[in-house]
Amino acid sequence: MGGADGNGLDLRALWAYVEDQFELGSYSPHGPSHWRRVEENGLLLAARAGADETVVRLFAVLHDARRLDEGTDTGHGRRGAELAERLRGRHFDVDDEAFQKLYYACAWHEKGRVTAEPTIGACWDADRLDLTRVGARPQPKFMSTASGKQRAAGKEPRLER
Repeated sequence: MGGADGNGLDLRALWAYVEDQFELGSYSPHGPSHWRRVEENGLLLAARAGADETVVRLFAVLHDARRLDEGTDTGHGRRGAELAERLRGRHFDVDDEAFQKLYYACAWHEKGRVTAEPTIGACWDADRLDLTRVGARPQPKFMSTASGKQRAAGKEPRLER
């Protein structure tokens, strides 16, 4: 997780706040180390897809931030989106279009959807490419970006660490 992104947005305070309030603890497979891999994956995918890197960075830290358990935890995406709404203007600010993408990406990331929208697709693919942490293999049919599909199919080196 860096400090400022290319738009001068400093995310350190946001990351610290979200990590401090995360109920499952720092060693959760859905916690901070996962968020950092999602950010790394997402930035690589965003560069290829022409996605909004700020939204990808925000998605990384917020998408699982309101998980209540390690299982399916239906609704955690919507709770993460609602957290983003509460933190907008306090810990980060983006224009309305970017925020709509962030909210949608967080709220729907757990539903197995795909999209042609590059920013939302980069967010979802970045998360799904890290499924190996929970013993699942990423599937090309659940990827939205061309690079995500190629990586899930093993045609490009995997992004996750």
